[in-house]
Amino acid sequence: MSDYTKPTRVRVNPSRHTCEEIIRRILLTETKENGSNRHFKTGADFMTYFESLYPSGPALTKQVQRAIRSMGLAKDQNGYFLIDKTKEEQATEQELKSVLEKSDADITNTGTTLQTLLITCSEAHRRYLMTLIPSCHSLSPLCVTMTETNNGILIFTPDAGALNEALADIMD
Repeated sequence: MSDYTKPTRVRVNPSRHTCEEIIRRILLTETKENGSNRHFKTGADFMTYFESLYPSGPALTKQVQRAIRSMGLAKDQNGYFLIDKTKEEQATEQELKSVLEKSDADITNTGTTLQTLLITCSEAHRRYLMTLIPSCHSLSPLCVTMTETNNGILIFTPDAGALNEALADIMD
């Protein structure tokens, strides 16, 4: 018989990439089960999970912190990580919110009540027509919004028939 003993396997810390995948999976599961993340604000909140799989220590803590930093996770207003947004996307949404509030914006759901009417016209006259139509007293209530297209002006209106008649009357 031999005195050879099989060496015990040393558990090594996970790579940053592995930590990112685990963190992403934890946050996705949390969001799927609870609708939003209400448990994870910092890297320390993930440590109990990581310490159950890997040797506890400062190296593991640093690796988890590096993974969180490299993921660029945004946080909600309460400081919890958001899995579905980056910091850049969160900043853009905050800027949009700020501008909407400053401008006293009102969001109207048009649903399916709007119809469209296309006025085909030359490119040279489109922009000028787009300034004249809303200033015309008989047409302005019929034009919710207009946009320039590659061959004319697309108008969203509550009544395409009435707008068509009003334009026909003007053209006659």
